[in-house]
Amino acid sequence: MAQLNIVLHEPEIPANTGNIGRTCVATGTRLHLIEPLGFRLNEKEIKRAGMDYWKDLDVTTYLNYEDFLAKNPGAVIYYATTKAPQTYTEVQFEEDCYIMFGKESAGIPEDILVQNQKTAIRIPMNDNIRSLNLSNSVAIVLYEALRQHDFAHMQRNGQLRNYDWK
Repeated sequence: MAQLNIVLHEPEIPANTGNIGRTCVATGTRLHLIEPLGFRLNEKEIKRAGMDYWKDLDVTTYLNYEDFLAKNPGAVIYYATTKAPQTYTEVQFEEDCYIMFGKESAGIPEDILVQNQKTAIRIPMNDNIRSLNLSNSVAIVLYEALRQHDFAHMQRNGQLRNYDWK
């Protein structure tokens, strides 16, 4: 089964990472964390944000960006940044691609972006704001990638206890 991958490059805020972890569990997405992290993975804030789903998360940590690349050879990586010329809706996400997001205070380092301009993507927003919240950005882009693959392997219909949808 194909599986999308979210990569956080040096995340700083445990609540964001916890929320992203919960989103990954809900969507069957792997989470990759590139150190240094701005928190410890056993902090209560990350578990509170991820709720009781954190134990079900497929998560891998890496010493640095080079370690991530070495352990994922040939990975197709999209780099989410406010500096990209193309939007996230202009690309076709491969089934096993990686979507990378940078740390809250600075994003993905520019030297990485310069080397990967063709796969750099952005979320459109007004020019008077620096960026969106990291966990919101992950959800926006991840759900577009999932939509492109028709939400494969995901529950698509809701149910009320005492009502049949007509």
